[in-house]
Amino acid sequence: MSYLDMKLKEFIDVVDSDAPAPGGGSVSALASSLGIALSRMMAALAINKKKYREYDEMIKDEFIEKYDSLLKIREKIDLLIDEDTASFNELMKSFRLPKESVEEKTIRLEEIQKATLRATEVPFEIAEVSLKAMETLPFFYEYGNMNAITDLGVGAMLLEVGIRGAILNVKINLGGLDDSNLVEKFRTNYIEIEGKAMVLKESILKVVEKKIG
Repeated sequence: MSYLDMKLKEFIDVVDSDAPAPGGGSVSALASSLGIALSRMMAALAINKKKYREYDEMIKDEFIEKYDSLLKIREKIDLLIDEDTASFNELMKSFRLPKESVEEKTIRLEEIQKATLRATEVPFEIAEVSLKAMETLPFFYEYGNMNAITDLGVGAMLLEVGIRGAILNVKINLGGLDDSNLVEKFRTNYIEIEGKAMVLKESILKVVEKKIG
């Protein structure tokens, strides 16, 4: 059963249990999804309003393009809520493989590396696509519904939580990867993503604070 098909309370109860998954990765993806949803709501509240109709056609075209792109990103992140848990479960499964013979030990180690890589790739993707969503938000504090500007601010904060939470999961899984070049590549990229997210969030919140006085 997909977590997306659960009632909200059911999902919270599963997180609030002794089950190891869904954990921080899936919850980070959910935070990003909610951040995008709030940001799209702020944008949706502007569409077809008098001020919106007065924008030139280029702005309106860009508005709809960015609004639609946020939905595509959210739909991808929603899938990653489940994928993060699935990758964790596969990693745990690999650790339970038999290790009696030399051949079994070799196969087990190979499967652990493969599963560890996947368990690293999924939260990295959550962070990566969440940043793409966050980079879209400044457009909407210019042309979205200013009565819902605080929702955009909350959306930005949730996206940063999603990004930083996902990166924590990347970091812990990197410790299990043997390929030092791959580890360094992940590290270089997540440092850049995290830095951009922090700067973007602060700049968005400054605008929000200014708008609400």
